[in-house]
Amino acid sequence: MAQAYMMETGSGGQGPDRRGSRLRRLLDSWRGDRGIWRRGLILGAFAVMLALVMLLHARIPNRIGNLGSLTETFLPWLGVFVPVLLALAFVRKSATALIAVLLPTIVWLNLFGGLLTDKTGGGGDLTVATHNVNADNPDPSGTARDVAASGADVLALEELTASAVPVYEQALASTYRYHSVQGTVGLWSKYPLSDARPVDIKLGWTRAMRATVTAPAGQVAVYVAHLPSVRVKLEAGFTARQRDKSADALGEAIADESLKRVVLLGDLNGTMNDRALNAVTAQMRSTQGAAGSGFGFSWPASFPMARIDQIMVKGIEPVTSWTLPETGSDHLPIAASVRLAATVS
Repeated sequence: MAQAYMMETGSGGQGPDRRGSRLRRLLDSWRGDRGIWRRGLILGAFAVMLALVMLLHARIPNRIGNLGSLTETFLPWLGVFVPVLLALAFVRKSATALIAVLLPTIVWLNLFGGLLTDKTGGGGDLTVATHNVNADNPDPSGTARDVAASGADVLALEELTASAVPVYEQALASTYRYHSVQGTVGLWSKYPLSDARPVDIKLGWTRAMRATVTAPAGQVAVYVAHLPSVRVKLEAGFTARQRDKSADALGEAIADESLKRVVLLGDLNGTMNDRALNAVTAQMRSTQGAAGSGFGFSWPASFPMARIDQIMVKGIEPVTSWTLPETGSDHLPIAASVRLAATVS
């Protein structure tokens, strides 16, 4: 009986001892193998190059096809290569490659490790949301109901068409008493709006606005913006000159804002890592970065790969930031809760 018990519960099973013995056998097979330092040199070189691209991404020039901004847009995804390199290093039995893979691992964690932690909190006194509803949205009324169900006190919509505006107005009227539409962007609010006006972002037509929201905890300037789209073209690379020019103009408008509490909502067609948005990002905080959980990718809705829709604040404390469920748009709506009380006024 004792012998049978030992056979059933001993190291012959699939427990830690079994796994530990496999690891020991793997390490034993490497001992005395002088080739472990000579093999995998190309893998090691690739790992070092990957680390340098992430570490020095700001030095990648934009003169050729805006390569720097393109790299920064999808910078977090470079981390996908780390486990691939690690697996190949084990297959090649290369100690050199294994050590080299530590470099991109450390750099990636330094850049994005903070986004992996849950920083969401509670106690916000204003909830805001933004959504690029897509000009070709087949169900604008349903999209309006979906974003209103988020509980947002203030809602920004971008890519509004003249024909769809009445549909959104009707669908949102019961939830939001106040609203203003300027060009292709609009702002809906449960609290009074004043001084609503277009913001010139050097396009020749209106794709940005600002308004003052008088919330119970105080007044806040809310900007809504839809920066020009960028394109990836074989002959021209990452074309974004107009987007960059508009970002600079938006940054100037926010810098000149008289109210000290500022919220920016919109589709900026760029990530927080993109240097082209420095005029905006240098003076504002991302709610996702400060109070979110994960990367909060918002585009494309079918398989989100980048957060180009942004909620940023100035003079306001972010409390929680999250991504909302998919609607009929090619973007995901995003929302955030912020605290106006006890911040600058």
